[in-house]
Amino acid sequence: MTTAAPDAPALSPTVRSLWTRFRGPLLALLLLVISGVGIAALQSGEQHGRLDPRSADRTGSRAIAQLLSSQGVSTQVVTTSEEAAAAAGPGTTLLITTPDMLTQGQLTGLHSATAHTPGRTVLLTPDSSSLETFAPDVRTDSPARISARQPSCSLPEAQRAGNALLGGQSYDTSTPGTDRCYLSDNRPTLLRLPAPRTGRDTVLLGSPDFLYNHHLAEHGNASLALQLLGTHKHLVWYLPSISDPSAAQDGRRGFLDLIPSGWYWALLQLAFAAVLAALWRARRLGPLVPEKLPVTVPAAETTEGHARLYEQAHARDRAAAVLRSATRTRLAPFIGVSPTHAHTPDVLLPALHAHLTTTPGGDADLPDLLFGAAPADDKALVHLADQLDALESSIVSQERHAPREHPDR
Repeated sequence: MTTAAPDAPALSPTVRSLWTRFRGPLLALLLLVISGVGIAALQSGEQHGRLDPRSADRTGSRAIAQLLSSQGVSTQVVTTSEEAAAAAGPGTTLLITTPDMLTQGQLTGLHSATAHTPGRTVLLTPDSSSLETFAPDVRTDSPARISARQPSCSLPEAQRAGNALLGGQSYDTSTPGTDRCYLSDNRPTLLRLPAPRTGRDTVLLGSPDFLYNHHLAEHGNASLALQLLGTHKHLVWYLPSISDPSAAQDGRRGFLDLIPSGWYWALLQLAFAAVLAALWRARRLGPLVPEKLPVTVPAAETTEGHARLYEQAHARDRAAAVLRSATRTRLAPFIGVSPTHAHTPDVLLPALHAHLTTTPGGDADLPDLLFGAAPADDKALVHLADQLDALESSIVSQERHAPREHPDR
């Protein structure tokens, strides 16, 4: 039994080889993480979104909020419909920046909570669904170009402000007493619906651009914004958010619900065609092709490698089985046993007794020698190998010195 050399090559990859193989992707991932952390740190300041009264960006609305504060109007920012309904009490102005984001349940709840409280509701670019709730007699018309327009109406706020940056969505209504301002092809882009006896008036704006920080100082934008939003001493600035819990309770359709039904059949056909193409182009397994090995490994090295593996695994039973099987295979031709019966004790052992004059260890040990149990330790395995070698040498020596009959006799 051979022993493993101390400088034998390792069978598993080392830490150094793994680092050499994966250091490129790991460094790229580390650089990506550092860049993300750096960008997040640089952008972690006080920044907000579009039409946010806390934002100083170009499309923010901090400037108008500060002007309102200087006029004694407090601004409260809310992001849920429940907060907006609770804050929009009597004598308040409720500004809804993006009513299109609200679900029907949110619109109905908000309108029910504010319909009978005096004040004002301002909607920025409302669509048909929000108009149906807050202004059912108003219809949307064709969009208009955003530009500086004249008031062209008798609304006091518009008359005092003069020209302002408006346009965008235009509206149409037949409600009496409605103020139709800043017309585009005779269609108003600012519409004020009168308040009922116990309720609030409603202002519809086709474009929010005059509320942006970078447009507030142009034309009469600041004056119009101050008068529309500063009518009451408290302004509720509602910024609808997709994280509003009430939005998930409305049964809004998901992304898959928006896909037309015909697309499902098209996707099914494409998937079926892709499967057929994959089967057509797939590789078919043919017969084995023999190839020359790049390096010829001597049999002695292969044997030594097997021995080292057996030793590392303490596989004495496997090593003993290999030694006994090889010995029986080599002895069979010398004693006249066919290779098919070389491993059959009832055939091999009687033939061996007939050819042996002396048996290493005695005749009683011959079955145990060739078909016995696995050795208990390495010393017993080495002793078994020696006995098998002695048995094979004895048979071969007897066969070589045995007298042969002359062919003529």
